[in-house]
Amino acid sequence: MEKKELHPKNRHKGHYDFELLIKVCPGLAKFVSLNSFGNLSIDFANPYAVKILNKALLKFFYNVNWDIPEHYLCPPIPGRADYIHYLADLLAISNMGIIPQGKQVCVLDIGVGANCIYPLIGHREYGWSFVATDIDPKAIEIANRIITQNGLSEFIEIYLQKSPTNIFKGLFNDIKGTFDISMCNPPFHASPDEAKAGTARKWKNLKIKTKSLNFGGMSNELWCTGGEVSFIERMIGESVNVRCKWFTTLVSKASHLPGIYRALEKVKPLDVRTIEMGQGQKQSRIVAWSFQKK
Repeated sequence: MEKKELHPKNRHKGHYDFELLIKVCPGLAKFVSLNSFGNLSIDFANPYAVKILNKALLKFFYNVNWDIPEHYLCPPIPGRADYIHYLADLLAISNMGIIPQGKQVCVLDIGVGANCIYPLIGHREYGWSFVATDIDPKAIEIANRIITQNGLSEFIEIYLQKSPTNIFKGLFNDIKGTFDISMCNPPFHASPDEAKAGTARKWKNLKIKTKSLNFGGMSNELWCTGGEVSFIERMIGESVNVRCKWFTTLVSKASHLPGIYRALEKVKPLDVRTIEMGQGQKQSRIVAWSFQKK
């Protein structure tokens, strides 16, 4: 498989400078050591090391103070930043090739999670404002704590989606206005057992015999009935009634694309795009659709 590089604007291209990261986050130092190639690194199988690396990256590159409790999803920052930059490219299409910046650009983040990563990076990179949703009141409480701590309450609002089976439905009694673009990182798995099996494969590939999830993700972050395809199909069906210029979602597996394209054919968007993205051998893609004329 051909390796695909990070987006050209991604701040995380190349190797981590651990000496600089330790300066802004001294707690990272105890997790850093020389790897088999003689380079400074961390044990990426250690969830605590990954979490504090995230803290250092967010502080150094985005001036964000950040922390989450155990068991909530601890996302890889470079991949999350990539999604933001590809959204910026999409928005530039209808703006004479210029990426729109500033708080007048409003992004809808479906399933923001406790980590609140996309709004934090999106605002710091482009000054955008965000309206975010989640079905977990505790995750919203944690995310709001991060938002307040960083003085971003003016730019990021989070709403509770009361129905776990709905994506957009029921939200717009509270949320007003038109969105420039929506984004979503849907749950991958179709059941708790499938999520556990996926985690077991991950640890096996890393040659680790046992490992708890720790910062691997809460149940609603990892799985939903029907899995990723079912979630995205519901999103597509509900998108016809939402005032948004572009809808987007991550799709973890290329094998899921045919079902997603079939769902899009039913609602007849005027523009559909698939954007390949990835980090090294890990491949992902964004599917985007719009009901507005080009």
